[in-house]
Amino acid sequence: MFPVYYVFPLSTSVFSGPQMNLINLCNSNPWIEKEKQLFGVAGTEFDFEANNPGDAAKRLVDAHETIKRLQGHVDKRNVEKCDVYQKEVTDLIRKRKVVYKDRQHLEDVMNLMQEKKREAVAVALEQVNEDFGQIFSMLLPGANAKLVRVSEEDILAGLEVKVAFGDAWKESLTELSGGQRSLIALSLIFAMLLFKPAPIYILDEVDAALDVMHTQNIGKMISEKFKTSQFIVVSLKDGMFSNANVLFRTELRNGQSKVQRIAKQLPTLETVSRSDVTYEQRRKKAQSRVQVLQDDCNRLTDNCENLRIVD
Repeated sequence: MFPVYYVFPLSTSVFSGPQMNLINLCNSNPWIEKEKQLFGVAGTEFDFEANNPGDAAKRLVDAHETIKRLQGHVDKRNVEKCDVYQKEVTDLIRKRKVVYKDRQHLEDVMNLMQEKKREAVAVALEQVNEDFGQIFSMLLPGANAKLVRVSEEDILAGLEVKVAFGDAWKESLTELSGGQRSLIALSLIFAMLLFKPAPIYILDEVDAALDVMHTQNIGKMISEKFKTSQFIVVSLKDGMFSNANVLFRTELRNGQSKVQRIAKQLPTLETVSRSDVTYEQRRKKAQSRVQVLQDDCNRLTDNCENLRIVD
């Protein structure tokens, strides 16, 4: 049976000497009151049979003597260097934490910009895809075209052009003729120009590989879809001329080039149909959404430039 030691709170006004020392010891070490039930219990750190205080005191004395003996072989300058290196290590650890924090912030900003970019591309794709199909149907009546994502998970993976004649969708653009592929390319270019139009365009014989009917359809499409833009078109085919507002005819006469201006009546604003107004509103709304996303990306880029740089 192991002895059990009990510690009771004592009044300082009654006891003195060793008892007073015990009281002071208990007051200065609150853990004694919490751990007193373990005093003398086998298997604990307060097992006084296994951990004899006298033996522990002897080991402590031996340890101090060993330290004194080893101190004679230690260069104190190395101890000072160790302190300096320890401070450098602590400072490097602090800087590393700052770098990791800034890197995490950069990664968060990059991920957010990627999301903004995907959202902007999705908005542009929706509008361009709609215009692409409409323009191709105007240039080649009875046909349809659309843009399809290569990957449903990632819109940035790429797009694929699909073409249909009637209800039959072609597997590849290689099944189309050269003229049909030219119309596909022109339709996609015009669809992208519609999304973010410029005030003026210059086209140099874009109808060179097309027959007269398709050339006439291009001129008609330009006059209907680009009412607020000006086109300077170089063409050798009458189908394009019939839809122009002003013609400049060039000819070579007696070894000299001559240019003659032929004016045509401009369409008035009243000729714009209600459907055209609705289409223009939807196009401007899509452009506005993309502009907001672009502003967000610019703001995030500015925030990245203002990050702290650790020396």
